[in-house]
Amino acid sequence: MSPASDASPDVIVVGGGAVGENVADYAARGGLTAMIIESELLGGECSYWACMPSKALLRTGHAIAAVRRLPGTSASFDPLAVLARRDVITHGWDDSGQVEWAEGAGITVRRGVARLVGPRTVRVDDEEITARCAVALCTGSVPVRPSVPGLDGVRIWTSRDATSAKEVPRRLGVLGGGVVGCELAQAFRRLGSAVILLHRGPRLLPALEAFAGDRVGAALRAEGVDVRSVALDGVAAAGDALELSVAGETIPVDELLVATGRRPNTADLGLDAVGLPPGEALTVDDSGLVTGVAGEWLYAAGDVTGRAPLTHQGKYDARIAGAAIAARAAGMPLDTAPWGEHAATADHAAVPQVVFTDPEVAAVGLTEAKARDAGLDVRPVDLPIAVGGSTLQADGYDGAARLVVDRSREVLVGATFVGQDVAEMIHAATVAIVGEVPMSRLWHAVPAYPTISEVWLRLLEAYRSAP
Repeated sequence: MSPASDASPDVIVVGGGAVGENVADYAARGGLTAMIIESELLGGECSYWACMPSKALLRTGHAIAAVRRLPGTSASFDPLAVLARRDVITHGWDDSGQVEWAEGAGITVRRGVARLVGPRTVRVDDEEITARCAVALCTGSVPVRPSVPGLDGVRIWTSRDATSAKEVPRRLGVLGGGVVGCELAQAFRRLGSAVILLHRGPRLLPALEAFAGDRVGAALRAEGVDVRSVALDGVAAAGDALELSVAGETIPVDELLVATGRRPNTADLGLDAVGLPPGEALTVDDSGLVTGVAGEWLYAAGDVTGRAPLTHQGKYDARIAGAAIAARAAGMPLDTAPWGEHAATADHAAVPQVVFTDPEVAAVGLTEAKARDAGLDVRPVDLPIAVGGSTLQADGYDGAARLVVDRSREVLVGATFVGQDVAEMIHAATVAIVGEVPMSRLWHAVPAYPTISEVWLRLLEAYRSAP
């Protein structure tokens, strides 16, 4: 399989993040030539400004905290060494390794900004390129800036600025109580910043089970983060610093991280050229085909669709779309039935997520409230995580777990775990939901002892002991 060396590859992928790479890769595996057009770094947001560097900033602090929860230990760390390790994780924001991988996979990499100008055709700089089979839009998402007096006139941090920071600010303000806000508030607090986190609503992490946000909020406060459920009334420059107006109080900070959400990055893709409104999420079917466009040639995957804006889920959608593009190009029938080869069914039922705070939050499927909103008759099963494995993991281990069970089908539809080191536990719940494994069969899945996973046994016992 050779790279697409001419101006007419079979597939053009606009956006070379993790999602775009997977579309191109799976199309190429299906025998097609593929070209990725990327305006920044190949590997995208997750590799250089989001998932990987943010977790690098968190990891050392988590490890130190875990050590301190064991008797007779002491531990410390150098914040500058954390920043240096972050630089290693991001390869110093050098994507040459990613480019080498792509070219080795038979994918052509083109630098530039691509915009649609017609069916299967994009313009890059002054050149028009027409794909033989398909164009896939994988341009991710961009931060949302809220309407706050003075915000547009001052220097702020986006998540990119925070994860690529060259030094630790003495005082950090964080606006937003979602995943990014919580993770980076804790990361910089443990790196030495004085942190104030402002959020709207009754609790942090509002998309997850209420007990998850409550526990993360309590942990942040215990570490000295000033968490307030209050609006930011205004921002003003004060020399090299900023002043936040909050409920009549003036709070000085050196940096302000604005983490109030993201929106699909579709405003400058030339969507109007194919009859679609710019700036909105792209509606796709489960094979990744964009609806509202004549012909079967325009695809989208990842954050641009708004379906499940998480890197791993976007990569899943990309694998489905890449395989569907190759199958359609070969004239093969598609398997688009639920859970079929060319259907991203998991987007509707089994989206896993981990919030890498300490405690971690690991969740998949529906919360109890969302399940009831969907019309399901569900039964929540709640327990503290208090088993042999958790006792060994840390003195005073404090965790919680919830299963959400569909009474009519006797299957799991949601699960949430909160506690130290629970991230690796969520895949078992994901498998149970995707496989629609009956609760009676899960009873025979024996957790190893002594592990934190033994909480599964306790949850199943609780489920079986009550109507």
